[in-house]
Amino acid sequence: MQAEATLDETYFRPTLTLPLGHLIRISLYWLGLTAIDGAVGLFIQNRVNFGPFAVDPLEVGRVLFLLSIPVAVISILVQPTVGSISDYTVSRWGRRKPYIVIGSVLDVVFLVGIATSNTILMLGAFAALLSVSTNIARGPFQGYVPDLVPEQQVGLASAMVGLMQILGNVTGFVLVTAAVLMGQIEVAIFVVALVELVTMAAVVLRVGEGQPPKPRNGKSWGTIAREVWGTDVLKERSYVWLLASRFFFLMGGAVLVNLILTYLKQTHNLGEDAANSTNLVMLVTIVIANVIYASCVIGFIGIVLAALAPAVPLAIVGGALFGASAGTFLAVDWALMTDIIPKASSGRYMGLSNVATTSSTVIAVATAGLLLDTVNINFGLGLGPRAAYLLGGAYYVIAALTLRPVVEPPRSGRPATDTATG
Repeated sequence: MQAEATLDETYFRPTLTLPLGHLIRISLYWLGLTAIDGAVGLFIQNRVNFGPFAVDPLEVGRVLFLLSIPVAVISILVQPTVGSISDYTVSRWGRRKPYIVIGSVLDVVFLVGIATSNTILMLGAFAALLSVSTNIARGPFQGYVPDLVPEQQVGLASAMVGLMQILGNVTGFVLVTAAVLMGQIEVAIFVVALVELVTMAAVVLRVGEGQPPKPRNGKSWGTIAREVWGTDVLKERSYVWLLASRFFFLMGGAVLVNLILTYLKQTHNLGEDAANSTNLVMLVTIVIANVIYASCVIGFIGIVLAALAPAVPLAIVGGALFGASAGTFLAVDWALMTDIIPKASSGRYMGLSNVATTSSTVIAVATAGLLLDTVNINFGLGLGPRAAYLLGGAYYVIAALTLRPVVEPPRSGRPATDTATG
């Protein structure tokens, strides 16, 4: 792919410093997107564990796994493919914005379907459709940071992206928890749809268009879509190792987040209101810990502490340590990723990073969920979540090991264009 490498030399970061308002607006859409992730994930956990169509406690892990499969497959296929297509898109709004608008509007439609679902099957179907629409927006949007942010602001922009992702998840969790306590869980999904529309408008209406599109040179859209899966990506060794580290790190966090209500119900015998209230307290500690920043080691300690906690307060401490770990990772990971990838194909490479992000959730739920069911069946109800959390701790260790081969490129003073600064 020498041609792409040569092309990338003309797609450096802009040099003009962006106003703080631009950085905030770019980051805010991440809050909207991850608010959907947090709200829908917790909504599904509540439906599976409590309420009129709750499943057998010994089958919770298997059901969560089955619900996550179509979501993961769709996300893996759609996000990098649409992200790559957006690299070449020509429109009066730029190469990213049309997809962001279309995906966001469809999100609202499918969120309404999730909120009004009255069976597990219907809930799973709308969750799969939501995966299509949200990844239509997410793939192109991931290219915005490399498109718009000058080199001297990469650290700040990436830290803001990481913080907004955490706050977005917390926003979704808080909305669902509050709605559960009011006896109107569906309202949370309607509110999170509004949050996404507002944050989307902030980007589309007030942020520049970014880099110009790559020339198609006669390529069909089908060819471009297939290019995203080209093996030339493997030549970017630091990028591949960073994806592996992201994959295992996010698996550790996914175990904690996606089994939290099951853990509180089965291990600590909490009912629906008490489990959601305790989860809310844990979320507050996560937010506080995220402004401190820590490391993979703290993530490992946090989830193991939750796994072994004899009482809920100690589990909350574990959640705080997890929050510190996640805050560090999301900020630094984004900065390093945007430094490593080829700039002309930022939509493709940032979209491909979702393969690690999304597959980490489904594999985490699959391995930890099935382990949860197996331990519960063979050793007693309540021990399964503890075993699952210990497995999550092992994933943090692997994440640290796979990060070692990543080579961080030096900051350079090479020439850059100002075309991306809106």
